[in-house]
Amino acid sequence: MRFIVQKFGGTSVATPELRERVAGKIIAAKEEGYTPVVVVSAIGRAGDPYATDTLINFARQAHRDLSAREMDLLMSCGEIISGVVMAAVLQKAGHPAVFLTGAQAGIITDGSYNEARILKVKPENILKQAKEGKIVIVAGFQGVTEDGEITTLGRGGSDTTAAALGVALNAAYVDIYTDVEGIMTADPRIVDGAQALEKVTYDEICQLAHEGAKVVHPRAVEIVMQRNIPLRVRSTFSDTPGTLVTSSGEVYRGTIDITRDRTITGITQIPNLVQFKVATEETGTEGLTRQRRLFKSLALSGISLDFINVYPDEVVFTVKEDVWQKAAQILENAGFKAGVTPDCAKVAAVGAGMTGVPGVMAAIVEALTRENIQILQANDSYTTIWVLVKREDMEKAVRALHRQFMES
Repeated sequence: MRFIVQKFGGTSVATPELRERVAGKIIAAKEEGYTPVVVVSAIGRAGDPYATDTLINFARQAHRDLSAREMDLLMSCGEIISGVVMAAVLQKAGHPAVFLTGAQAGIITDGSYNEARILKVKPENILKQAKEGKIVIVAGFQGVTEDGEITTLGRGGSDTTAAALGVALNAAYVDIYTDVEGIMTADPRIVDGAQALEKVTYDEICQLAHEGAKVVHPRAVEIVMQRNIPLRVRSTFSDTPGTLVTSSGEVYRGTIDITRDRTITGITQIPNLVQFKVATEETGTEGLTRQRRLFKSLALSGISLDFINVYPDEVVFTVKEDVWQKAAQILENAGFKAGVTPDCAKVAAVGAGMTGVPGVMAAIVEALTRENIQILQANDSYTTIWVLVKREDMEKAVRALHRQFMES
């Protein structure tokens, strides 16, 4: 059997008309000679009757701090409803279909409720049903521990489910269906000229996802990358080929590596950040001791830091807006003086082709200077350059960098 795993998000299955469209894509894959295994998310988004956020809000009306175990049981219901309905649509169309929960599909996780990680997949039941000629529908976002406890995989968990099944079944493709044409060069809500990319590398899409692009979960990419399973990001609402995510050898096939066809693959953004500048005062051993105490104090309180720059007498970093006051209090209690800049945003230029190419940072500074955008902080890696700007300048910065690298 030549498997293809197709994942459909909540907006793709939100209405009867859309579910018919999804069924058409599943049937088309079957007619092309594939054995489809379909992963579905809960129907719709917050406010829709069966969406996960709707179920969460319903439970919290009874108790704001419902235990994580019971919350997982509740959150797993949305995908079950969606999967059963999708199986019904296919059965009505004359195609045998069976729905499996995460547990029935053999998705084994650790015991971290609400944020479980898949440990392994036992695909025997899927293989059995597929050999009987059935289209297998699997609930995304959920699994089961070795001792039978239902767990959920956190935001983007349905992508992770699809990736894990793709690896377990050695699928020809894992297709992630969304409401956009593929991986875009920038957020189309910000940049009118954003284009869908034909191909990107695993590393590039992981970085794009980590830096704010919300099309596919980075954990899903990391999973398929282990077995080099091609992943495609496609639109439920059109028949365009979408974006192929694969190894760098495939992406740059036919190009000359030393020149590369593109330096930057995409521009991303993360809003609602707060910058901290913390004076450690002393240098040398005493300064290092204070810096270690600073980081340990924040870590023990569960504060995640980003965009970290460490200097001999100062540490600069960002935190998410919703925890900045907690972070400030922790630092004050630990005896540190912090300068705080609220209302910030991180803008990133991502591209495997920038490695070893001089002048990329100069081009970023040039583009932002033309727009009178102040750079509050900057950092870089082999595939990414980040700049911190004021939140009010975020969209202007994204458009400026897109023009500089993608439209010239």
